[in-house]
Amino acid sequence: MSLSLFLVFFFTVFFISATPGPNMLLAFQHGINHGVRKTLWMLFGLSFGLFVLLVSALLGIDIISRRWPWLLTATKVAGALYLFYLGVQAWRHADEEVSFSKGRQAKNKILKSARQRFTRGMWVSLSNPKAILFFAAFFPKFINFDAPLWPQYIILTLGFFASETTWQFAYTIGGTKLSGWLGSGSRLLWLNRICGVLFIMIAVALLWEVL
Repeated sequence: MSLSLFLVFFFTVFFISATPGPNMLLAFQHGINHGVRKTLWMLFGLSFGLFVLLVSALLGIDIISRRWPWLLTATKVAGALYLFYLGVQAWRHADEEVSFSKGRQAKNKILKSARQRFTRGMWVSLSNPKAILFFAAFFPKFINFDAPLWPQYIILTLGFFASETTWQFAYTIGGTKLSGWLGSGSRLLWLNRICGVLFIMIAVALLWEVL
C-alpha cells in the first residue's frame, strides 16, 4: 500500500469518526460524569466492540447477512432495542449520575466496576451492525487485491483505530472539561437526560430503517 493511498484513507476515516454517534456520545457522557480515568475501561470496550465488527467484516459476515437477511435484521432490532434501553436508563438515572460525578455515594445502578464499564462500551459498539456494512463497503476501496491482503488489512485496521481512539479521547476529555461548568445547578442533570433522548432517537432511527 502506498503512503498516499493510506493518507487518503486515514484522513477520510478521521473526519468520519468525528461525526457524533452512539460511541462518541457515550464517551462524552462518561467523560462528564466520571472523568477520563474512570472512562478508560469503557473506551477499551468501545474499541473491542469495533474490533469484533471489523474482523467480522473482513471474514465475510456481510456476505452471510446478504444470504440470510433476516439475521442482519434481527441484529439491527436487537441493537436498536439496547440503545433504546440505554436512553431510558440515562433519563431515569440522570440524577444518580450527577451525584456520582460530585463524589457522593452512587446507587447500585451506576457502573462502578471496570468490568461494567468495559461491557457497556462493548455492547454499544456491537449494537450498531451498520458498522459491518461500512467496513465491508469502505475498506475494499483502499485494498490492492493483487497484493498480499493481510498486511493491508493490518495497516488499515491500525489507521482506523488510531483515528477512532483519538476522537474517543477527544470527546471524553471535552466532557471532562465541561463537567465543572455543568456541575452548577441542574445543567448536568439535563445534559444526561438529553444524552438519553439522543440514544433513544438513534434507536428509533435504526428501527425505522429496519421496519
